[in-house]
Amino acid sequence: MTIDTDYFDLTGSEALKAVFRNHATGISIVTSTDAEGNPIGFTASSVTSLGSVPPLVSLNIAQGASTYQHVRPGKLLAIHTLDADNLALAQKLAAGKEGRFADNDFGIGPESTPIFLDASSVLLARVVNKIEVEANALVVLSAESAHQTRSPKEPLVYFQRGYHTVGDRLIDNF
Repeated sequence: MTIDTDYFDLTGSEALKAVFRNHATGISIVTSTDAEGNPIGFTASSVTSLGSVPPLVSLNIAQGASTYQHVRPGKLLAIHTLDADNLALAQKLAAGKEGRFADNDFGIGPESTPIFLDASSVLLARVVNKIEVEANALVVLSAESAHQTRSPKEPLVYFQRGYHTVGDRLIDNF
């Protein structure tokens, strides 16, 4: 079967948005500090394992984001994985930057990094490289240490422009 090019009826940004709205991704929050030691953070759906040997993580961030200038090589970041119990936390760090740390519901970890203890797990990772591409950047981090609070029963995912949990387990992959 030959598929003509007119089959691909979406282009550019519309093509990207249409396809990735159909791609469920896990939700994380990322925290650190600015140059004055104030807490900064954001909600991310782009955090992923880059490889286990060496243990690397990647994430994407817009260069226009308020936290972007503080994400630089050598900086320690805390990557918090979230489950369904953390929906409010995901929403809070996705909202305006003024309210992200207003409730003082976090602890202070190594290098003054804000840690939300309710997250299902927290990975401390150091920025190794930041690759700027157009108005965005790919950030590569080296995993240093972690804490697992609980084994989530219902992960929090982003799908079709909304937060969801995952349904039934279909089959094991091991």
